[in-house]
Amino acid sequence: METMETIILAIATAIIGIGAGYGMGVWRGRATLLKKQQDEGQSALLQASNDAKELLNTAEVEKTQIIAEAEHAAQQRISDAEGVLQRRRRVLSDEDERIQRRRNELDQRMERLEQRDQQLNKRQSRLDRKENEIIKSESNIVEKLQGIAQMTVEEARQALLDSIELDARNDMARIIRQVEAEARETADHRARSLIAMAIQRLASEQVSEVSVSVVPLPSDDMKGRIIGRNGRNIRSFELATGVDVVVDDSPESVTISSFDPVRREVAKRTMAKLVTDGRIHPARIEKLVEDTRTEVERIVREEGERAAYETGVHGLHVEVLKLLGQLKFRSSYGQNQHAHAIETAHIAGMIALELGADANIAKTGGLMHDIGKAIDHNVEGTHALIGAEFVKRYGGNDRVVNCIAAHHHEVEKECVEAFIVEAADAISGARPGARRESLDSYIRRVKQLEEIANTFDGVEQSYALQAGREVRIIVRPEVVDDYLAIQLARDIAKRIENDMQYPGQIKVHVIRETRRVEYAK
Repeated sequence: METMETIILAIATAIIGIGAGYGMGVWRGRATLLKKQQDEGQSALLQASNDAKELLNTAEVEKTQIIAEAEHAAQQRISDAEGVLQRRRRVLSDEDERIQRRRNELDQRMERLEQRDQQLNKRQSRLDRKENEIIKSESNIVEKLQGIAQMTVEEARQALLDSIELDARNDMARIIRQVEAEARETADHRARSLIAMAIQRLASEQVSEVSVSVVPLPSDDMKGRIIGRNGRNIRSFELATGVDVVVDDSPESVTISSFDPVRREVAKRTMAKLVTDGRIHPARIEKLVEDTRTEVERIVREEGERAAYETGVHGLHVEVLKLLGQLKFRSSYGQNQHAHAIETAHIAGMIALELGADANIAKTGGLMHDIGKAIDHNVEGTHALIGAEFVKRYGGNDRVVNCIAAHHHEVEKECVEAFIVEAADAISGARPGARRESLDSYIRRVKQLEEIANTFDGVEQSYALQAGREVRIIVRPEVVDDYLAIQLARDIAKRIENDMQYPGQIKVHVIRETRRVEYAK
């Protein structure tokens, strides 16, 4: 047992010894490692210290270099700034010297201006004194002149103005007469040649006035058949045609009257057919009226196309051609309007060619200038404005429309062709044999001419001469001077144009005559 314990103790002691030996070995190893690490740390610290010293030395060197470079750059900047500052100082010094010289010059100028102002003030005071003296002298002279002339200043001024006005009026009247004479001498010669050439180149037949249509009958017995039993035939005829049939004591004829020339033509042709056929009753009348109306419409269309073809006017609307053809049955002052339109177109075209104007516009305006007369009995207004509106509605040229509307001065003329159309219209209406008028209309026109002339102040007597183509007016010389005589003639001519309807032109002749009578005793 003891042996066992001894063995155990020995084992334990051995184990302890082994453990202690192992521990001492470990401790020694660690101590060696630690010392080695301390030695390495010391050498690393020493190396780091050396590196730090080297870096510090390098930094000091670089710092010294940077400081030296900075000081050099600063010195250079300071040097440049001092140079710029010196230049600016020199510039400012020069500018200051200029300003000082300018100030001295301005001071000297101000002194001169002040001296001149003083001189002007002295001169103005002298002028004021002289002006006062002149005013006083003028007042004295005016008073003396008024006493000598026995007239005030206003009266003398008015007398002078009256004298100057009278001289100016006389000179104006003389100059106006000279200008009118020169213009008339040249214009009349040119106008005569143009008009003579146009009329010579265009020979139109004379026409007579047609206001009613007369249908001849084979015998007076036919009148009873036209009237019919209880008047039924004539009533049917008037109802179907829209005309008035006059059956009077005229031998072997009946008269057809209507404001519409186309209706009158339809009625005339229908009546002639009924008389020729002999079968007159309401059914037959209605049938023939319808056939004749178709026939007349064809004639109207053909006449419109013929007029456009003869005058060389193309591109007209079909409605315009129809209305133009209706002028075949319309007359004015005895002149057929269809022939008048063609004649006016030819004359206008020839005049336009001579004057260098647009001949096509002039011919078109001349052909359609009276187209409104075909419908003026159905539409309110004058035939010129009605025709212009109708042509414009169907695409007419603006200048052509102006030619139509302005040929009776109802609107202003906007092109030279409008003047040409008006002149051609007057030439066609005033040529020998173109127109005639009834005795009643002639008497009314002559009477109206004299009445218009007598309405103006200063007119003593007026006479219508040359079959109403001239009105001669005698004025009172103490009321109307030469200038007023010229103005009076123009005013009367303008009034006649506005208030009267007449063919051709009317000459207004104003006569101012002064007579003095003395007796020798």
